Amino acid sequence: MSEPANSPASVRAAVAAGSVITLFGHRLLHLPGTGLAAVRWPRPWAADLRPPWHYWWQAHYLDCLVDAGWREHRSGLPPAALRLGHQLLRGIRLRNLGRYPNLYYDDMAWLALAAGRLDELARAVTGAGTRQSRAVIDVLAPRLISASTDDAGGGVFWNTRRTFKNTAATAPAALFFARAGEPERTRALTDWLRDRLLDPDSGLYLDGVRLGRRGVETVRSRYTYNQGPVLGALLALGDPADLDAAARLVDAVDAGLTRPSPVVAGAKVLITHGGGDGGLFTGILVRYLAAVAIDARLPPTARSTAARLVTGTADALWTGRRRVPPGESRSAEGPGDGALIFSADAGVDAATSYPLGGPVELSTQLQAWMSLEAAAVCVGGTAAEDSTSVV
Repeated sequence: MSEPANSPASVRAAVAAGSVITLFGHRLLHLPGTGLAAVRWPRPWAADLRPPWHYWWQAHYLDCLVDAGWREHRSGLPPAALRLGHQLLRGIRLRNLGRYPNLYYDDMAWLALAAGRLDELARAVTGAGTRQSRAVIDVLAPRLISASTDDAGGGVFWNTRRTFKNTAATAPAALFFARAGEPERTRALTDWLRDRLLDPDSGLYLDGVRLGRRGVETVRSRYTYNQGPVLGALLALGDPADLDAAARLVDAVDAGLTRPSPVVAGAKVLITHGGGDGGLFTGILVRYLAAVAIDARLPPTARSTAARLVTGTADALWTGRRRVPPGESRSAEGPGDGALIFSADAGVDAATSYPLGGPVELSTQLQAWMSLEAAAVCVGGTAAEDSTSVV
């Protein structure tokens, strides 16, 4: 079933997409045929060349563009994401010193996943994939394989220092391998995650394990984003035991990673993790909760819980939005008057999270955009066999 282009959920997602692209999207160093997202708005002079280089934020910007592209395609509209997505890939490669590999394996897994989704969108729209998307995957896949070792019993290293294996790298790598048609690699990684990092008390996945002279130490932090790609990998494997595990994880998220909704009395929204990298965390979880919500193989209770968390979080972010008034922007790329700014936290409004005149971080705006696109997916009820494409 398709979500009409003028339905409330699709309109909200489209407005969020337009706002983020307007405020943050630009050419890399004004080079034709390139794209990049500024890491903050208003964008400082020469910001593209300043550290730090938020590679993985750009990967999720690409994923959001593809979300918008699938929404437009399902509604019968020509998706702008194909052009913008390929411009972004060129911008990422140039900004990353002419190459796609990065020091962080989770960054590379996210970009490989997003490039794969862009390739699938191109096939759906034009009948053929794209050389550029495949080049990203061909370069990054061997890096992910190399980071998947038997140290600490399995899992994927976080970065090239190879002293930390975590859910943040292992789960998206597992999902990438599943979509690449390598279920045995996926199974090995999800089994390791279950055996080493699934907390029996909360039912949530812990952050990771450090490898040092004193042996292996478990880092017990519990973050929203670590749960999301685990859900995606379990759905991709799809055996009854995997689907049962996914349903239990949804219940654990509902019990342990939520707070009261500021919009609806008695309802819940997902917790968030502030700004910086944490500003993306909950958006990632929402993306994969939407995959649960539309998957007919799962029990109705798990699907309804997932949909409730997605739509509740998206509703709170939408309700708390604020509009850019005339004159607020100091960006050289244009004023951005009328664009929307979303809160970093579904529990407070944007005027509190990002008061007038202060800088706004890309990560949190991508999180809101992801949430609103995920809500459109839930309302649209896309068939389960299409879920890996639309989320």
